[in-house]
Amino acid sequence: MTASRRRWRPARLLPRTLRARLIAGLLVLLVVTCGAVGLATTAALRHFLVDRLDQQLADTGGRYAASLEHAGEGGRTDTRAQTPGTFGARLMDGRVTAVGVVDGDADDADDPGGDDRITLTDAQRRALVALPVGGPARTVTLGPHGCPYRLNAVAGHDGDVLVTGLPLRQADETVERLTNLELIVFGIALTGAGVAGALWVRWSLRPLDRVVATAERVSALPLAGGAVVLSERLPDDDPGTEVGRVGAALNRMLGHVGSELARRHALEERLRAFAADAGHELRTPVASVRGHAELALRHPGPVPEPVHHSLERIGAEAERMGAIVEDLLLLARLDAGRPLADDEVDLTRIALDGVADARAAGPEHRWRLELPEDPVLVRGDADRLRQVAANLLANARTHTPAGTEVTLSLRQAAGEVRLTVADDGPGIPPELAERVFERFVRGDRSRSRTTGSTGLGLAIVLAVAEAHGGTVGLTSTEGRTVFAVRLPAPRADAAPGA
Repeated sequence: MTASRRRWRPARLLPRTLRARLIAGLLVLLVVTCGAVGLATTAALRHFLVDRLDQQLADTGGRYAASLEHAGEGGRTDTRAQTPGTFGARLMDGRVTAVGVVDGDADDADDPGGDDRITLTDAQRRALVALPVGGPARTVTLGPHGCPYRLNAVAGHDGDVLVTGLPLRQADETVERLTNLELIVFGIALTGAGVAGALWVRWSLRPLDRVVATAERVSALPLAGGAVVLSERLPDDDPGTEVGRVGAALNRMLGHVGSELARRHALEERLRAFAADAGHELRTPVASVRGHAELALRHPGPVPEPVHHSLERIGAEAERMGAIVEDLLLLARLDAGRPLADDEVDLTRIALDGVADARAAGPEHRWRLELPEDPVLVRGDADRLRQVAANLLANARTHTPAGTEVTLSLRQAAGEVRLTVADDGPGIPPELAERVFERFVRGDRSRSRTTGSTGLGLAIVLAVAEAHGGTVGLTSTEGRTVFAVRLPAPRADAAPGA
């Protein structure tokens, strides 16, 4: 876990938006370019200055070092003609016998041979001895303060070696001034380029921002249901630009989506109208069939047993068909958005009655009830909420084997009331759990009528919960299935019965 976090930390430091990446890339390219230009110019300048020093060494021909060669014979060279800082040394038999540096002081005017002596370390003396006679100049650090010199060694007249050198201090100072100037110029240039680049990238990406804004507005539309007017379109549809091609494709896609949404909404409206009309049309004949069956069963005369059984079956099926019709009409009313009652409802009483009815209908199951000490109250339609509890308990009774423990519990948390029905049955298959709240979806795929399931119970639970401003959730594993209905808790300042 620690290694994974360490691997991800560098990625978090990188810019994430396209605008930031473009600006960062531009600045990186400018920094690399300026750095390359700076390195090239400073290297070229230093090479030029060193070449000039080498040329000056070649032009002097070791005149100052020659003055050291005849130091005891009064034949010194006039040092006033030498550049201040010129170094000279005489080597004899692999040893340094005399060294000096022209310092340009006033004593050079009084004594042309006057010079300042310089102290050399053993390592610096060995470096002087190692210089190639007549070879190219080399850079050697001399003196106690470590000043770099360009040195050139030539053969003297007395079998000795004369070393002449010029300091690199001025060349280094010149390169340093150029480097500082470049840092200032490049810093100003990078700042200006960064600001201008940010403005340019921001202006260039405005069409892409419009694409993002349009996509966000479309994503905020309630496309899952109801009538949706998808009028959002992008003004950027120029096929000559990349964003224009994206905009044109997005506009075509929005057009197709809008057409499909309109077609789907029209189809749903026709289905809802059909369900409502069919429910209204079927209610009367179903009631008539049920009434005639009951009337025939009450006939005082003898009725053959097969006929009596058929009449009972006709009455039972008519009753079940009436329940289906009532469920369809309820769903049609909820789909139409008709308001439900808004009364104070005692969910504790509904839970007690629901478990009592379930225990009577399914004595082979084990029924448990978990309630808080205080009554749980919500605002809503008591009949519909009672139907929610009854449908969840009937669903658990119908689709679990005998001996299953079913628990109805109520919980009241901050801002919501939670009603759950849990069982320790075999669970719901994942492919069915995704569609369990759809209409006419049954756990028995053979569409058998042995259980009496219509496939509308859980759809009604979902519709009633949403009509009350709540939600329904399902979690199911082997040996544990939980349906949870969450309803908004009543406000503390709500007046009773309001």
